[in-house]
Amino acid sequence: MRALSVVPGRAGSLALREIAEPADDEGPVLVETISVGLCATDTEIVNAELGALPSGSQHLVIGHEGLGRVLSSADPRVRPGELVVGFVRHPDPVPCSACAVGEWDMCRNGGYTSRGITRLHGFARERWRSSAESMLRVGPELERVGVLVEPASVVAKAWEQIDRIGQRAHFGPRVVAITGAGPVGLLAALMATLRGFETHVYDVVTTGAKPRLVAMLGAEYHRTPIRDSPVAADVMIECTGSAGVVVDLLDRSGPATITCLMGMSPGEAVFPIDVAALNRRLVRQNGVVFGSVNANRRHYESAATVLAQADPAWLDGLLSRRVSLDDFPQAFRRHRDDVKTLLDLRN
Repeated sequence: MRALSVVPGRAGSLALREIAEPADDEGPVLVETISVGLCATDTEIVNAELGALPSGSQHLVIGHEGLGRVLSSADPRVRPGELVVGFVRHPDPVPCSACAVGEWDMCRNGGYTSRGITRLHGFARERWRSSAESMLRVGPELERVGVLVEPASVVAKAWEQIDRIGQRAHFGPRVVAITGAGPVGLLAALMATLRGFETHVYDVVTTGAKPRLVAMLGAEYHRTPIRDSPVAADVMIECTGSAGVVVDLLDRSGPATITCLMGMSPGEAVFPIDVAALNRRLVRQNGVVFGSVNANRRHYESAATVLAQADPAWLDGLLSRRVSLDDFPQAFRRHRDDVKTLLDLRN
């Protein structure tokens, strides 16, 4: 079968390769891939900045945002014909205290594996196997947009953490500020508006799909930097990974503001920051800054529920390009109005 894979650490190694069918010991459920979403992590792997080989393999099949249909199943919990989303992260074999209770997204010893990223083949192949415990069944209404379940699960986890932190005292947020109108930022805005929050999204793009998608949510799109914004937010969610934007957010925190960092900063960056002033402000105002990544089963479940509630036209607008597996180089060429690109394995 065909698979899109790389040799981790070797730039220019991305290729469509013929590989063996998934072995039976990979799991009792055989899945045919429908589509795979691509994100910045995939680009970093292709550019040899991330990625680790599975044991005994000479390549890594990429793709961690996958949607498939069950072909056969030796587990009665999953039936042929059902749509499924495979989990990205798998618990470490020890396991650590977090993985032992199903919180593999909070693994404490780093022994986890991640589909298409770290020591485990991904979904950008025609078929894959897994256990029923490592996938989520989704409804037929998500057949076109099910690849969004994985990135939405990461956002669902962030919102769960925000809610938990808020419960330390009275928590009545009204205003949410989100930096970055990529897929994660837009999904964060979707969840914020569904919760009834006044939502503000900040991005440098001035026209096209991103401002339109924000407007469709009833949120406000800002083309000016957040450092120049008069908006006083109760919750701030950073989705760009830009070191400068992170500094701007830290400088804007107000009384009991919760700031969630979701964007991964590339490379190294040095910015002047008054640490003493930041410390005084966070302490005096009970501010919180935390990072969030990955997700576990309940976050996938929450994500699927949110997507099923969302406007299908809005979700379709988020998926800006569908590229066949044969044309995979086009998927990694950035287009001006791209939001989320996916590989369509049915074509």
